Amino acid sequence: MFEIVNMGLYVMLQLTITLLVIYYFKKENLGAFFLSLIFGALLADFMSGLVHWAADTWGSVDLPIIGQAFIRPFREHHVDPVAMTKHDIVETNADNCMLANLFLAPLTISCYVLGETWMLQHFGILVFGATFAIYVCLTNQIHKWSHMITGVPKWVKLLQDAHIILPRPHHHIHHISPHETYFCITGGWLNYPLEKIQFFQTLEVIIEPVLVTSPVRMISDG
Repeated sequence: MFEIVNMGLYVMLQLTITLLVIYYFKKENLGAFFLSLIFGALLADFMSGLVHWAADTWGSVDLPIIGQAFIRPFREHHVDPVAMTKHDIVETNADNCMLANLFLAPLTISCYVLGETWMLQHFGILVFGATFAIYVCLTNQIHKWSHMITGVPKWVKLLQDAHIILPRPHHHIHHISPHETYFCITGGWLNYPLEKIQFFQTLEVIIEPVLVTSPVRMISDG
């Protein structure tokens, strides 16, 4: 029940912010619109990679609370990558709807408390918020589609082929043992540049002496 409420709240908040974007859109805001849209999508992709990397690389499923709730699903995903394709819409998306709500709720409240002048002056924030939230919400669904061999809707396949969402062949790179690259699973746009600058590898070097533990290395998949 809690999950369904979260999903319903997300739909209401997302629709509200999206309608505000449409209502306050002006042609002179076209540049801000596209910049904010791109930044929102890229930040969602980056955050998906950061969370994915953290769950794959650090800690144990035996850790209190986060071990079972957060780390275990990522680790088990490499044992059976297609298991998530059997999850229903609630199991797939409810948790990410909750995360999106944590951002959308204060943004929506700000819009109504601060009023029209604030929204006009901060139009880019509305666009960023709408884009960031929808990609955060759909990250697990996009990830699920990237693992579906059959039954992918045609419109989803078109989005994958256009790399508007994560394509199946692109994500397959991550599932090649030892799974140390291409962690971003929203659009995957940042995977190549982050790999080129060795972003996550550098983070590991920084974090390892602080945590006094070594990164987890997974050597099997499927």
